[in-house]
Amino acid sequence: MSPNGSDRSPRRPMRRKLLQALTAGLVLATATGCTYKDFPRLGMPTPVTEEAPRILSLWQGSWAAALATGVLVWGLILWATIFHRRSRTKVEVPPQTRYNMPIEALYTVVPLIIVSVLFYFTARDESKLLDLSKKPDVTVNVVGFQWSWGFNYIENVDGSTGNAKTDKNLAAIPDRFKEAFPANAGGVYDVGTPGTRNPQTNNPGPTLWLPKGKTVRFVLTSRDVIHSFWVVPFLMKQDVIPGHTNSFQVTPNREGTFLGKCAELCGVDHSRMLFNVKVVSPSATSSISRTSRRRGRPVTFPPASRRRATRRTGRRTTCEHPQRTPGCRRS
Repeated sequence: MSPNGSDRSPRRPMRRKLLQALTAGLVLATATGCTYKDFPRLGMPTPVTEEAPRILSLWQGSWAAALATGVLVWGLILWATIFHRRSRTKVEVPPQTRYNMPIEALYTVVPLIIVSVLFYFTARDESKLLDLSKKPDVTVNVVGFQWSWGFNYIENVDGSTGNAKTDKNLAAIPDRFKEAFPANAGGVYDVGTPGTRNPQTNNPGPTLWLPKGKTVRFVLTSRDVIHSFWVVPFLMKQDVIPGHTNSFQVTPNREGTFLGKCAELCGVDHSRMLFNVKVVSPSATSSISRTSRRRGRPVTFPPASRRRATRRTGRRTTCEHPQRTPGCRRS
């Protein structure tokens, strides 16, 4: 019988709530639509580049550290709640401890160790992912603008003229990146608009063609505001900043069509800044370069006096200078 005279044990409601919480957790874990193969990735998509497993490993390690820390904290809370609760038969105040130097030192040292370990692995992997010492097989200048993408393929293609190293339209790219450009590469380009759709998949946005098994260097430039270049299964994104050039390299190892998007809020049509990535065999990429891509002046960062100025007209985006701005059209 309980102290208040009731035969009902006060522990029963607690057990019932615990059972309900465990049941709810089991339902959430099994009703997400994921297969058992998806759980080890902890929400990440299947990697499609040689560099992506390193990012996935860092993601999994961070979750493991967070889970271990959580279990320790939850365990200490439950231990204190169960074994140091107030006794039902005693009313006096339990012994009070104001200072405990070993415990306080532990509270300071342990978080510092956790942060230091996470920082080490993050810095190690970041230095590997951003390493540009290897000469790329393909260089693509990715140009972000409101509200689509342009892709300058810096390569030798039959029918293209000029030299990307000296082309004034590519003046926004620093010389340290131009050193890796092929000699006398005029290049070809593709540029999209918010209404562009891939004729093969009907996915919105322009298509970026990449060869499987080749190292691709992305040189990121912006014509207006900050964007973020994100190919979802690459497990990596990088900011596209006006006046500052970022770059990274990947080696696709799986053919297919993958979705990309802008991961930085950049304006009213940010949600329409979508594009496709098509990874194909190197021979197919060469054929596409010769036949499908448009030849002409690259998509570039324009001078400030010709900065792209846009306005909304219904569902279409129009420009003040459509004849001088690739990707724009008269309304």
